[in-house]
Amino acid sequence: MSTGPGLESLVNRMYNRQANEFLCAETISIITNDGRIIVGTLRGFDQATNIILDESHERVYSTREGVQQLALGLYIIRGDNISVVGELDEELDLVNDLSKIKAHPLKPVIH
Repeated sequence: MSTGPGLESLVNRMYNRQANEFLCAETISIITNDGRIIVGTLRGFDQATNIILDESHERVYSTREGVQQLALGLYIIRGDNISVVGELDEELDLVNDLSKIKAHPLKPVIH
């Protein structure tokens, strides 16, 4: 399973000039295979793309009401349950009024 160029770019930016100095503080958004959208601060990951998020929350979309945000706190997501990982621009995200966004929830990935 390929992780795609987006994750590779994000991983490359998490290392500064010294390869051993690890910088994990990016806010990321993850779409899981079961269609959940989880946003949080990246605290760690491994070669199997298992990801540790801090201050995380799940965004639950609905066609009837705005986006609900369920607090998760410190959260670990197994790499085999991850479909998409992307960096989230916090400034742009704050501009969106999530309470007014209505959308169908994502469907699970079917293999």
